[in-house]
Amino acid sequence: MELVISGLGTGILIFFMSVSMTSFLERERRATGISLFAGILISFPFLLPVLLNVKSPDWLSIGLVSIAICWLVIFFIPVRGRIRYTYQRPTNRFDERDTMFSRQTLVPGTKKFEEYYQRKPQNKSPDNKFRRMPGWLKPGSKYHDPILFASARSIFEEVEILHPRVEGIPARVREETDPVAITKTVLQMAGQLGSHSSGITELADYHVYSVGGRGDRYGKVFNVRYKYAIALTVEMDYQLMRTAPAAPTLVESARQYLRSGKIAVELAEFIRSRGYRARAHIDANFQVICPLVARDAGLGEIGRMGLLMTPALGPRVRIAVVTTDLPLIPSSAVPDPAIIDFCRKCEKCAVVCPGQSIPYGEEKEIEGARRWQIDSESCYTYWCHAGTDCGRCVTVCPFAHPDNWFHRLVRFGIRNSAIFRRMAIPLDDLFYGKKPKPRITG
Repeated sequence: MELVISGLGTGILIFFMSVSMTSFLERERRATGISLFAGILISFPFLLPVLLNVKSPDWLSIGLVSIAICWLVIFFIPVRGRIRYTYQRPTNRFDERDTMFSRQTLVPGTKKFEEYYQRKPQNKSPDNKFRRMPGWLKPGSKYHDPILFASARSIFEEVEILHPRVEGIPARVREETDPVAITKTVLQMAGQLGSHSSGITELADYHVYSVGGRGDRYGKVFNVRYKYAIALTVEMDYQLMRTAPAAPTLVESARQYLRSGKIAVELAEFIRSRGYRARAHIDANFQVICPLVARDAGLGEIGRMGLLMTPALGPRVRIAVVTTDLPLIPSSAVPDPAIIDFCRKCEKCAVVCPGQSIPYGEEKEIEGARRWQIDSESCYTYWCHAGTDCGRCVTVCPFAHPDNWFHRLVRFGIRNSAIFRRMAIPLDDLFYGKKPKPRITG
């Protein structure tokens, strides 16, 4: 029994020392100190008899072993619990003209401006609030940085250079392909080009905007023109995103929009070279709602903040999509109710949101689906105050921590055990803070 107890104590100490080192490498000072202290404190009762060269009382030995077994049972024995979960498919299509990205392009006094607010008069008052702010990427905003803002602007301009390449004419000769083989090729190519994850779904009407809202697409009615959609994600750097809502996170956001756009355009051009139609959907040139496509392609769930929650990186991703009539095999979209259950309990993104734009509580019935809906007006108004695209909700999400051994272990526990799922939230608050402070530098 003494060997068992000392072995448990040594294992506990090694585990927490490893967590402390991992947290140190992540530049998480609070987590580094707490895990170091926890390792010493928790392992001390197990190692004390060895250190003092005395025999533990039987009651203490049994108690310590029982505590260790309880923790192992909580973590490793599947206790999924009963989760209220329904795979949500919207019943209505969404008009892109109602997005903040479209509304911010409306110029007072123009015909387009007048027509929109005649159709949606309820949006005029909240939109006037963001128009009174300095503006996104503009001087005078709270986090204006002339160098970093110029860098982000140049990257977004490079994304725009890709826009003429999102569509094209397929090769005249269509190459007959085996759907299984070409599906494997396309997904492998996405990974080789730099995607973190990728998947395929059949395109549904609710994936596609009903009417375009940006650039030369404004006012155009969209139909479901393709059968399949390839969704892909790219990772946003953890350290840079931890500076949110300051300027470095804006630059990283722009970089990953560009990166995902390049991958999508290359995939679309490859497909067209085989004689099939394909369109890339990239930043400022979307005809589809990327999070919904990505969810149905098996890449994650839609969380409280309205973003795709991926299994390994949470919302710390950017998404691009390629729609095509190339015969493909849809990916297995296995629902992950544990993520939704975790979002119901967590609310950390809502707590830290500078614009208080993220709802508390459970999902509500909205346009035919139970979901959370952010206040997009207050969110974008804060963007125009900050000058950046904020990102605070992304950085504080417990699922957004780096994809290393420790956080993979925690995510496993969240999915595996309803008990641990409840414990993970206060533990994350303990290790990283209820309201983690932004990093000063990237």
